[in-house]
Amino acid sequence: MVHSAAQFAPLSVHTLFEIDIELGQFRRAPEASRVTKHCSQSRDASVIEEEDHISPTSTTIAKKRPPPILTEKGEGRVFSPPLASADDSELSQMSRKSRSSPSTNPNGRSTSTASGGQHNGHLHERISTDMDSHLEMRRKHPILDSPTTESQTAHLMGREGFSLDDEPPQTPATPNSTNTSFFDLPKQDRRSSLLLVLLYFLQGIPMGLASGSVPFLLKSHLSYGQIGVFSLASYPYSLKLLWSPIVDAVWSPKLGRRKSWIMPIQICSGFGMIYLGARVQDMMIAAGASDGSGVWSFTWWWFFLVFLCATQDIAVDGWALTLLSPPNLSYASTAQTVGLTAGHFLSYTVFLAFNSPDFANRWFRTSPSDEGVMTLSGYLTFWGWAYLVVTLGLAVLKREDRTTERDGIVDVYKSMLGILKLRNIRSIIIIHLIAKIGFQANDAVTNLKLLDKGFSQEDMALTVLIDFPFEISLGYYAGRWSTSNPPIHVWCYAFIGRLAAACLAQLVVMIFPANGVQPWYLLTVILSHIFSTFTSTVMFVAISAFHAKIADPVIGGTYMTLLATVSNLGGTFPRFFILKLVDVFTTATCLPPKNQPKDTSTLKGPLVSSPFSCVAEAEKHRCLDGGGTCNIERDGYYITNVVCVIVGILTFMLYIRPAATKLQALPLRAWRLAAGEAK
Repeated sequence: MVHSAAQFAPLSVHTLFEIDIELGQFRRAPEASRVTKHCSQSRDASVIEEEDHISPTSTTIAKKRPPPILTEKGEGRVFSPPLASADDSELSQMSRKSRSSPSTNPNGRSTSTASGGQHNGHLHERISTDMDSHLEMRRKHPILDSPTTESQTAHLMGREGFSLDDEPPQTPATPNSTNTSFFDLPKQDRRSSLLLVLLYFLQGIPMGLASGSVPFLLKSHLSYGQIGVFSLASYPYSLKLLWSPIVDAVWSPKLGRRKSWIMPIQICSGFGMIYLGARVQDMMIAAGASDGSGVWSFTWWWFFLVFLCATQDIAVDGWALTLLSPPNLSYASTAQTVGLTAGHFLSYTVFLAFNSPDFANRWFRTSPSDEGVMTLSGYLTFWGWAYLVVTLGLAVLKREDRTTERDGIVDVYKSMLGILKLRNIRSIIIIHLIAKIGFQANDAVTNLKLLDKGFSQEDMALTVLIDFPFEISLGYYAGRWSTSNPPIHVWCYAFIGRLAAACLAQLVVMIFPANGVQPWYLLTVILSHIFSTFTSTVMFVAISAFHAKIADPVIGGTYMTLLATVSNLGGTFPRFFILKLVDVFTTATCLPPKNQPKDTSTLKGPLVSSPFSCVAEAEKHRCLDGGGTCNIERDGYYITNVVCVIVGILTFMLYIRPAATKLQALPLRAWRLAAGEAK
């Protein structure tokens, strides 16, 4: 039987089912119950015909929902869902404004289910995103959270492949089933998954350089404060929520909703990387000249490149929702995890090792050279052309489904404003903005200080390489702890451990061997890194679990993204000031040589004849090239790290722990918007 769109519109999913997000199960609405009861009593043909007109989408969702699992909780029993299937995210997006309400357990006792169904999804969400901790922020899709029936109907009917005549899709397999393997996916979904991996991988290339390799390469040209200026280049990825509604709402029907952004952005990124590749070595030298004033122009180039990657990430996230079939949408997060991690890993760990002259001379050359196997210039140029080739293939080979759906920009911004008006949200924002100050010196400066002491790029790459699998495996156990324990309690324990890791890192720097890196010291650095990464991962997993628990399901995407943005901003904005403080607290003087050389032609620069400050990297090089000795009288790294740890302890004891514990004890209704604020 052929059904028209007019028949579908008044019989949407929301009319037939009320989704209880927190309980993890759904109840038949009164309208659907009356239809079913009437059919069972009278078997009237007209009523059966009416029931036949019910949207296949709603009946399919009802069929595909896995049965709830009966679990024990407190004195009563509640129903908890199994691990989220592929349709769970779509159900939550299509739900009406759900509110915490009492439910009756099998014993007839009224039991509150406000938080009972929240823990089950935390581990599943973290397993999909634990490898993304280098980039931290993983954007949720906020636009599809509109609670209105009309917007959800328009979203479903706007897809080019929408039809009421097709058979319902196959029931998705549970996570433990064997047919969830990638090779058991339909051919079209396998291709779409690989395309998503490729697009996310390309985003990870410049991100790995900007947040990982380039600061290490700049250390020989810039001081710590000047590297702090360059750290501003990574800000767009933590602020992309501000313009994400525009990316979702503005597009050209000729190119497609997502390709309208992805293709121009990749073209700009490709040409930008080619331009940087041709000039990056001169720009790095110029960045350190004139007391480091050239670092600003160099930073703006990378800021622009990261801004393009962040914007592309918004578009690719949205495209993933339509590229994959509804039963296999969970592979979108897998593609993001694999792609971003692989790109970041290649541009950070692999590039840093192959860029090291020592590594290249040891393993690939018979005669030594001053350059590594890979140079930053050649690496940028190669991937710039790769961006253009992929964009050309995307334009020719991939066709995007047409849609008539248009999202409202103003509505999303109103939802954000409504969230910010909540007093509890303002409290958690303050916690996020000050919580990471205590370990900022460790995160931002310790590795650079090790390089300054004489730790080689090759050893640093080896340290990160060994640390990586520990981060992934320990993240799994962190997810389990956050699921079985109150997440804020886990977060607080990890906070204390991370402060201890900052103290341990300073001790490791202080005992740097005078005769160079020895095997025992390399092992000490690796263990220190693993401990620091472990505590950082536990904090990230625990706070993500808390965000998932408190997020209002009516606008879950916007809610989660706002919280994640503030959390990541708390780890980004202090870095600039911390690196500046290292230079402020440092005192170093260049001492002229005691015995002036007779032949000054052997010097790389003018002979040093009088003392001067050598805190800045350029002045330090002028001192050493002129035969002088840069004597560090006071190392600002140690002072800054101690100050950060003290600030971290005081803020944790006096405000963070009491406030966070109080927030965790609040009922879920304290985190919900009023009825009119979510619209």
